[in-house]
Amino acid sequence: MGNNYLNSLYNLKDKVIVVTGAAGQLGGQYVRAMLEVGCRVVAIDYDLSNPKGNLSALRSDNLMVLEVDITKKTSIQGALKKICDQFGKVDGLINNAAIDAPPGGSDENVGPFETYPETAWDKMMEVNLKGMFLCCQVFGSDMVAKGRGSIVNIASIYGMLSPDQRIYEYKYKNAGAKAKPFFKPVAYSVTKSGVYNLTRWLATYWAPSNIRVNTLTLAGVFNNQDEPFLGKYIQKVPLGRMAKQEEYCGAILFLLSDASSYMTGSNMVVDGGFCCW
Repeated sequence: MGNNYLNSLYNLKDKVIVVTGAAGQLGGQYVRAMLEVGCRVVAIDYDLSNPKGNLSALRSDNLMVLEVDITKKTSIQGALKKICDQFGKVDGLINNAAIDAPPGGSDENVGPFETYPETAWDKMMEVNLKGMFLCCQVFGSDMVAKGRGSIVNIASIYGMLSPDQRIYEYKYKNAGAKAKPFFKPVAYSVTKSGVYNLTRWLATYWAPSNIRVNTLTLAGVFNNQDEPFLGKYIQKVPLGRMAKQEEYCGAILFLLSDASSYMTGSNMVVDGGFCCW
């Protein structure tokens, strides 16, 4: 087993990789990482102007940026047609798109369970689970037709564990609003739990078609959070810090490449040790 073999395991050059939620903080990192290793990358998002991913700063002939509503099958199908017209196929999918709390972050959407609104629940189910289901259905079907592919569904430690609400026991203030307690939304945990069995179901269903489907479970990422939260959060992490935004890219590369060729239906946890305690 020589260096050429080992290098080939991680070789993704010219593979066509779709990244959902590409304009977000982590989505933008995945796009950059895939471009760096020679992929042809399709960055899709509902709001491409999101400054967190800073997609407008990227210039590459290997990059296609598309505005897509992943909760609408016709929108995803339209994206697939454009991808096939330009790149001819889809080799991999990073199902990264998700919302943690409904847009706007109104007080009631992060408040107590007893008053958690149905609209917030429905919106998170629609984006985090239905959107992932539809992307797997549309892009996965193209992989099946080509006889090869890898799908990475992004989950969270809060899909494995219940959030420790004590981490969030501090007051926050919106402009003109009174301070109120913050609770990690119930729907976020429920949707992220659903990712695991979606992955396992698809892994067994598509195994005969040579399509691998795995879950990547992530912990919190540093994004200039306030000190009260950081202090409580890192006490639960053996490595004593939140993740850097680029630290999940190696796991993504592994799961998309032939380095993980005998891996499907699995859950890869990258959390700084959070789930050990």
